[in-house]
Amino acid sequence: MKVSVIIPAYNECQTIEKIINKVIQTKLNLQLIVIDDFSNDGTRDILLKKCKHLIDEIILHDKNLGKGAAIKSAQKKVQGDCVIIQDADLEYDPSDYSKLLEPIKDKSYKVVYGSRVLGKNRYSEKNFTSKFRVFFNHALTILTNIIYRQNLSDAHTCYKTFDANLFKKINLEENDFSFCPEITAKVSKLGIKIFEVPISYKGRGYEEGKKISIYDGFRAIYVLLKYKIVP
Repeated sequence: MKVSVIIPAYNECQTIEKIINKVIQTKLNLQLIVIDDFSNDGTRDILLKKCKHLIDEIILHDKNLGKGAAIKSAQKKVQGDCVIIQDADLEYDPSDYSKLLEPIKDKSYKVVYGSRVLGKNRYSEKNFTSKFRVFFNHALTILTNIIYRQNLSDAHTCYKTFDANLFKKINLEENDFSFCPEITAKVSKLGIKIFEVPISYKGRGYEEGKKISIYDGFRAIYVLLKYKIVP
């Protein structure tokens, strides 16, 4: 089974090379797609000078468009049997890929999310770094479950894994972090149940480069409601 790993990157010069090496160390049959979303901190130079030989597809945006836009650019390049979304920081560990892929490999599910709060993990400020992140993640997950009849514990995790044929059929529209509620809404409207597996997680703070903000939390609410109404 070939695995297409999509890595959107914006100003991640401290971690981009490390995360690419961690993905490669999984020793899976990979198609690695990295999108530089117009970084200005040297990330692009690292990709082109140090990592190019490790990457199957490098996509360079000529302006900063957002995580969703990066994933849309990569969607057209997917050649694998399944797709994993991987952030360019070190919050998520690629050693969890096997857990994410197994339910898709055995054809039990078409969509698998890696939950940061299942099992022993739970919510903690050690991982989520602030009370507002805990609040919004929990509230958005509850709202998602109510509106879209899922049973998720962590709807806004980065680790989202898809059967590639399904992923390529979904018409992605959002350009920012709203990719997360959009893809969950559209998968759910197809009548597909999302399966979760517990993953490891080490959240970082804003001083370490965290980019999502309280604005994105309110925007996620809007997007969840929007796609309930919009066909």
